[in-house]
Amino acid sequence: MWVFGDSATMEKRVMTDSKRRRGLSVASALLGGVLVLSACSGGGDDDPQGEGDGSSQSKVDEAAAKKTSEAQIKITPKDGSDNASINSAAAVTVTKGTLSEVTMKTADGAAVKGEISADKKSWKPSGQLERATAYKIAATAEDSDGRAAHENASFTTVSPANSFIGNFTPEDGSTVGVGMPVSINFDKAITNKADVQKGITVSSTSGQEVVGHWFNANRLDFRPEDYWKGNSTVTLKLNLDGVEGASGVYGVQQKTVTFKIGRNQVSIVDAETKTMKVTQDGKTIRTIPISAGSPENKTYEGRMVISEKFTETRMNGATVGFTDDDGKGEYDIKDVPHAMRLSNSGTFIHGNYWGAKSIFGSVNTSHGCVGLADTKGAGDTNSPGGWFYSHSIVGDVVDVRNTGDKTVAPDNGLNGWNLDWAAWKAGSAA
Repeated sequence: MWVFGDSATMEKRVMTDSKRRRGLSVASALLGGVLVLSACSGGGDDDPQGEGDGSSQSKVDEAAAKKTSEAQIKITPKDGSDNASINSAAAVTVTKGTLSEVTMKTADGAAVKGEISADKKSWKPSGQLERATAYKIAATAEDSDGRAAHENASFTTVSPANSFIGNFTPEDGSTVGVGMPVSINFDKAITNKADVQKGITVSSTSGQEVVGHWFNANRLDFRPEDYWKGNSTVTLKLNLDGVEGASGVYGVQQKTVTFKIGRNQVSIVDAETKTMKVTQDGKTIRTIPISAGSPENKTYEGRMVISEKFTETRMNGATVGFTDDDGKGEYDIKDVPHAMRLSNSGTFIHGNYWGAKSIFGSVNTSHGCVGLADTKGAGDTNSPGGWFYSHSIVGDVVDVRNTGDKTVAPDNGLNGWNLDWAAWKAGSAA
């Protein structure tokens, strides 16, 4: 049964229901707003951090950086370098870690041997690199947590056109006479002489002062004021790696050479008496009859150093300007025994088997050489020529006097002893 109240009561109920519905609607709206805001503030499947695209990538990068290796690898020369040294440029070092692997290859894939140091902090090639060659280095290192770091570099070594070397004498480990200078001939003309000379040192266990002298743009010789002390040791150090010898032309040598000085032997040739006194440590050990240059072809005077020795050699006059009317050499002897060079222009002291034995000690008949009696075939070590050959070494001094000719030029052979000390030092660039 339906019971109806008065109208006022009914109106009150309607208003109450209406307020309840509005309240629910507002609550729903507010709840919906919270849900919407919650959805916008969340990252969803594609953006779990809820920071948007830029912030998300930054967070990822930061996290990755925290996980990367702390090892820091350095490769020299730097990537893309050219004109790199062939001696000491290539190297790999690491800090905050240790090297685990280093490979070096040429551009065509040929492997270059190298070695990681005992502490695994560095690596270098085992030998000298080639000039004008492209190389690639790949290095791997690990930090204390075992995380790997990698580094790569490519470079090209200096080309022959952009580098210079010095060809030197005497040889490493040799024993030479007291007159032997250190003579260096560069394969390129040197314009920065002071820088190049500063990169070269020559010292002796005798304590003698050694000074360099430039004969020209390609030749630099070193010697002391007086002959080297007998039985001393001389050291040549070439620290020319990377030294600019001329514009755009760099040194590539890093080398140490040592040689020993033998006994002090100086032989004095007197063209007037036609004899040679062989002295050792100032004492005459033998006097040998000689035949020097004829009055028409006098022998140079001066102190000359034996630069080469030949048991037998050919001597053709045409090679040194002695020709007949047909253009042929005035002489051509293909088996000259016991020949030792005294100048680059062709002066020798040598055995002579074709001349009469009576000329030695009596008359000067040669074309400028100093001749000693000898036998054909160079087999007689008791002949004057054979004896002197066997008792001489490269670097011994032959002091030629009283020929009436001019003094040999200091750069004609290894004959810088014909400059006095002041003139020698004046030719130094250091």
